[in-house]
Amino acid sequence: MAKVSFLGLGVMGYPMAGHLSKAGHEVTVYNRTTAKAEKWVEEFGGKLGVTPREAAQSSEFVMACVGNDDDLRGVCLGDDGALAGMDAGCVFVDHTTVSAKVTRELYAAANDIQVSFVDAPVSGGQAGAENGQLGVMCGGDEGAYGRAEPIIDAYAKACKRLGESGAGQLTKMVNQICIAGLVQGLSEGLHFAEKAGLDGKAVVEVISQGAAGSWQMSNRYVTMLDDEFDHGFAVDWMRKDLGICLDTADENGASLPVTALVDQFYKDVQKLGGARWDTSSLIKRLRALDS
Repeated sequence: MAKVSFLGLGVMGYPMAGHLSKAGHEVTVYNRTTAKAEKWVEEFGGKLGVTPREAAQSSEFVMACVGNDDDLRGVCLGDDGALAGMDAGCVFVDHTTVSAKVTRELYAAANDIQVSFVDAPVSGGQAGAENGQLGVMCGGDEGAYGRAEPIIDAYAKACKRLGESGAGQLTKMVNQICIAGLVQGLSEGLHFAEKAGLDGKAVVEVISQGAAGSWQMSNRYVTMLDDEFDHGFAVDWMRKDLGICLDTADENGASLPVTALVDQFYKDVQKLGGARWDTSSLIKRLRALDS
C-alpha cells in the first residue's frame, strides 16, 4: 500500500480517490472547494491538504484530475503547487484531459526536480469512475509507468502505456475524435427513426446486435429517445477536448473535417442552453431544427 495524494474531487476525481482509499492506500485529498474535500474525508477517511503542496508532501504518488491546462498548471506549479511539495523519486500522475503541450511542459518541470510525470487521461465517464472501470491511456517514462500502474489499477478496467510523454493525451484525442462522429451518427439515426414513424427503442434492439452497435448506442439510446441529457460528460467539456484535438491537428497536419463539423454542432447545443447537457444531446439540435 502507498501514500497517495489526489488533487481535484469533481465528478471523476471524487470516486477515483474513493477507490484508492478502498484499496487500502493512505490517501490525502485536495480540492479547490474545501467543503468538497471535507465531505470526501468524512466519507472515506484519509487526510485533507489545504494546498496542493501540503497535500503532496510525504506522498509517493500524486494523482490529479482537474479541469484544463490552466487548472493543471495551477495545482502543479508555484510555491503552493504540488511539485513544490514532492520529494525526488515520487511520481505525479495526471488524469486530466489537457494538451500534449502542457503535459510535456510539466514533464520537464518535474524532471528538473527528479520527480516522474505520467500523463494518464481516462475514458469511461462518471459511471466508469464510480464503478472503477475506466480506460486509462498513459504516456511517460516506462519505469514511472510501471510504478504507477498498480496504483491506477484501483479504478481502471484497462491501463496501457502508449509511448513517451504526451502519448496518453494524444491517445485521448483519438478517443474524443471517434466519439464525436459516433454520437452524431447515432443522433441522426435515431432522429431519422422518429421522423419515419418507427419505434426507436425497438429499432436499436435489433441494429445494436449488428455492425451498427457501439457503446454509445447501448448506453445512451434510451435517454436520447426520452429527451434526457444529464447522464454523462458535459457539452462544455467535450468542446474543450475537441478544441485540443483541432489545435493539435493544425500542428501535425491531420485532417479532421467531421470533428470540426461536430464541434460546431456542439456549439449550437450550447446556444440552445445545453452547456451542461451530456454529449448525447446532439439529437436535441436536430429536433430543434424541426421546430
